Amino acid sequence: MAAPKRRVPSAEGRAALQAWSDGDTGRSYVATAVRFSLEELAARAPGNSVEVRVPPHGVAQCVEGPRHTRGTPPNVVECDGGTWLALVTGALDWHDAVSQAKVSASGSRADLSEYLPLA
Repeated sequence: MAAPKRRVPSAEGRAALQAWSDGDTGRSYVATAVRFSLEELAARAPGNSVEVRVPPHGVAQCVEGPRHTRGTPPNVVECDGGTWLALVTGALDWHDAVSQAKVSASGSRADLSEYLPLA
């Protein structure tokens, strides 16, 4: 399976993640960091069985398994940008985020704890 095409240059994405980690929650940093990290997740866990949604910033499909083609996917993860970046950087644990309802995760493959944190 070919790696997904990158839209956010790595240096720009890493800089945005660092800025967010340093406390800059400006919309442009959050949006860039979210998009970059979704691309990174898709590269590290290629596949189409889980859809990760971080509205309004982006969406990615990842994790090997049955490909979904129509309607609502059976495996969906959704959260806001700040929560996603906290998961990506390790500031928030996956299981804590799910138990505190900061992340909506449905489906048998929607547990991303194996892939997070990314940084």
